[in-house]
Amino acid sequence: MKRDADDLDWILERVKAGEVSTGELLEKVYAELRSMAGQLMAGERAAHTLQPTALVNEAFLRLAASPSDSSSSDRLGFLAAAACAMRRVLIDHARGRNASKRGGSWNRITLVGLDEMAHDGSDEIDLVLLDDSLAKLTELDPRQAHIVELRFFSGMSGQEIADHLGVSRNTVVRELTLARAWLQREMTRGS
Repeated sequence: MKRDADDLDWILERVKAGEVSTGELLEKVYAELRSMAGQLMAGERAAHTLQPTALVNEAFLRLAASPSDSSSSDRLGFLAAAACAMRRVLIDHARGRNASKRGGSWNRITLVGLDEMAHDGSDEIDLVLLDDSLAKLTELDPRQAHIVELRFFSGMSGQEIADHLGVSRNTVVRELTLARAWLQREMTRGS
């Protein structure tokens, strides 16, 4: 385990015990969260009103306001919670934009590795449609949906996901393959 990961695990344990402020936690993880946000925002339109820094800040505020999400005592658990918070921020932003446009074009984002699932042949994913499809997948197979979130929203590797979930890497690969096929079919239906 890298020294940075050890330090983050130590800080997370101190935050959980109430000995370290969430500000110190943000200082430690900001670069990693900013990198995740940058990857999520890379496929956005140039004039997007939400910037990676704002995404990190909003996601961190949500994590800090919800002790159950930020109380994970390990790095991978925290990053998983952060990825879910960023996803929620992006979805809320997309839904708000769509609500204001009523019938306008969807807010789209490209997620590396999901581009072949774009229902219109482009390299963009309709984020609202993806969220709706992930919600349906969660009802059918929560672990598959969680693996998709960890892989594509937090950028975790197959091995990191396996370590976090306590399963084999082969299980992660198999579940991810099934989830991608199901999501592709579902998103094609929903378009």
